[in-house]
Amino acid sequence: MSNQLIVAKFGGTSVADFPAMSRCADIVLADPNIRLVAVSASSGVTNLLVDITKQTEVQARYTSFEGIERITLAVLNALQQPEAVAAQINTLLADLRNLIETGGAVYSSAHKDLIQSFGERLSSVLFTQVLVERGAAAECFDVRRVLRTDSRFGKGEPQIHLIAELAQTHLQPLLSEQIVVTQGFIGADEAGQTTTLGRGGSDYSAALLGEALNAHIVQIWTDVVGIFTTDPRLTSDARCINEISFDEAAEMATFGAKVLHPATLIPAMRRNIKVFVGSSREPEAGGTWIAKTVEHKPAYRAIALRKSQTLITVKSPEMLHAAGFLARVFDILSRHQISVDLVTTSEISVALTLDESAGSAFSTSTEPAIAELKAFCEVTVEQGLSLVAVIGNHLHSTKGVTGELFSALEQINMRLICHGASRHNLCFLVQDASAAAVVKELHQKLFN
Repeated sequence: MSNQLIVAKFGGTSVADFPAMSRCADIVLADPNIRLVAVSASSGVTNLLVDITKQTEVQARYTSFEGIERITLAVLNALQQPEAVAAQINTLLADLRNLIETGGAVYSSAHKDLIQSFGERLSSVLFTQVLVERGAAAECFDVRRVLRTDSRFGKGEPQIHLIAELAQTHLQPLLSEQIVVTQGFIGADEAGQTTTLGRGGSDYSAALLGEALNAHIVQIWTDVVGIFTTDPRLTSDARCINEISFDEAAEMATFGAKVLHPATLIPAMRRNIKVFVGSSREPEAGGTWIAKTVEHKPAYRAIALRKSQTLITVKSPEMLHAAGFLARVFDILSRHQISVDLVTTSEISVALTLDESAGSAFSTSTEPAIAELKAFCEVTVEQGLSLVAVIGNHLHSTKGVTGELFSALEQINMRLICHGASRHNLCFLVQDASAAAVVKELHQKLFN
C-alpha cells in the first residue's frame, strides 16, 4: 500500500441511491490511494431515524421506518447480487424494528444514538457491495471498534489517543489488502454503547480516522463543487474557491458555512493533513483544497451567514471598575454549557451572542441561565438576528482594508459588530429578514 493514504468521505446525497453510489464507486476505484471510505446515511434516512426517536406512538414510528426500508431496499434490489448482503440488511432492519416495538413511550439518550446509527450501518453495507460488484476487494468495517468517545450521547467527545491506538491495531492492517468501507457520524463509548458525534459528524469522523492513520489527504465528497465565496443560494455571483487555509476554512465552518462540519478541520490541522472538498456528481469539476499554507491570501476570502442568533445584553452599575463581574457572568453560562460566539463590552454592560439554531443548547439551557443572571443584573434578550462574517486575511492590520470594508457596510443597519479579536474575520449582527440581502450586497461590493 502507498504511504499516500487517502480517506474519502461521501455525504448523504452522494450515497442517496444506487446511481449515486455508483458514481462514488467510480471516484474510489479511480484512485488506488483511496483505501478507507466513510459514508453517511443515505439522504433522508437520518431525518426519518430522528423522527422515530421523537414519536411516542409505535404506529407513527413505523411510518418513518417504512420510509427507511423503502430507501434501503431500492438500493438492495438494484444490486447485481442482492443476495450477497440481503441477510445483513434484513438483520439490521429487524433490529431497528425491534427497537421501535420495545422502546416505550420515550427513548433514552443512549437508545436515540443507537437508533440513529442504523442509517450509516445500512449504507456502508450497501456501498461495500457496490464496490465488490465492480471487482474491488472491499470489506465493511464497524467503526465502533475504533472510534472511541465518551458517554455524552448525542455529541460524543472523541478520545483521540485511544482512537489512534485502536485504529493502528484493528484498521491499519486491513488497508493494504482491500478498500475498507466504514461509517461516519457514529462511535462507541468504553462500555461499547453506540454514540454519535452530532449532526453532520461524518466529516469529523473521516478527519479523526485520517489523523489516527496519518493519512496524506482527507477527501470530503458532497453535492457542491467545493467551498464558495458565499452560499450560492444567496447570490449567483458566488464562486468556488480553489484553495483556502485551515484558519480561513475553520472560520467559515464556525460562522455558518454548511459544506464542512465545524470540527472537521481540527484533526487535519493537528496532523497537517490536506483536505479536499468536491462534488461526487461532478468530480471532474475540481473543488477546494484546504491546507496549512496557501499561495494566495486575499484580504477577503468569503462571507458566511448563520441565522437564528440571540443577542443577550447584561447591564449593571456594579460592573464599573469592578473585578470579577465578567467572570461571574461566564461562570453561569459555562455551568449551563452555553457557548458564546461574539462578545463586546462597555463600562457597565456586556453584549454576547448565542446560537439558537437546531441542535444548539439554546432551548433547554438559556432560560435557566438568564434567570441566574437576572438575580444580580439587568438582562435584555433580542432574537431574530443573523450573524454575518467576512472571512479573510489580516483584516485587522492590512492598510486600507478596514476603511474599504466599513465603506461597504455604511448602508447596513448593524446591531453589533466585532472586529480585531481575529485577523481572519469581521462579524456583525443584522435582522434575519434582511440578512440574505445584506450578504448579496456585501458580496457584490467586496468580490465584484
